[in-house]
Amino acid sequence: MRTKTFLTTAFASLLLVGCAKDAPSTATAAAAAATQGDIVAVAASAGQFNTLVAAIKAADLVETLQSPGPFTVFAPTDEAFAKLPAGTLDNLLLPENKAKLASILKYHVVAGEVLAADVVNLSSADTVEGQSVQISAGDGGVKVNDANVTATDVMASNGVIHVIDMVLIPSS
Repeated sequence: MRTKTFLTTAFASLLLVGCAKDAPSTATAAAAAATQGDIVAVAASAGQFNTLVAAIKAADLVETLQSPGPFTVFAPTDEAFAKLPAGTLDNLLLPENKAKLASILKYHVVAGEVLAADVVNLSSADTVEGQSVQISAGDGGVKVNDANVTATDVMASNGVIHVIDMVLIPSS
């Protein structure tokens, strides 16, 4: 359960990059909390990324996401992880699937700090996993692939988190 919470937190952080300019006020509170630590600490303290944080721990990516960076994380919330097909998350958290889990998590991370104001000028971003995510901004908000950005610019000492409503899955 702890791994599930961690993963949700990490993914939620990733989602923030694609948020619309009219992000919910919860982003402000999350941003204030984020500046008090690195990306992992901010995600862990937010309360909505427990699965993401658990996944980050299971994939041995804590040290990486605590390094100086900077990083931009599109973070899926716990609710986003709950949308995965039944059994998917439990399967990914198995030790034998560590590499696949790490690949999925890295697909939510962009090297460098990309703030919401910058995202609206992008059509894609290269992830640390090696593949690009598609970014689109319009009247309906910002999307990263098919995920909606629900909160943006949650600041951490080593980057920024954007909250998304889906887990991003790289092509195989």
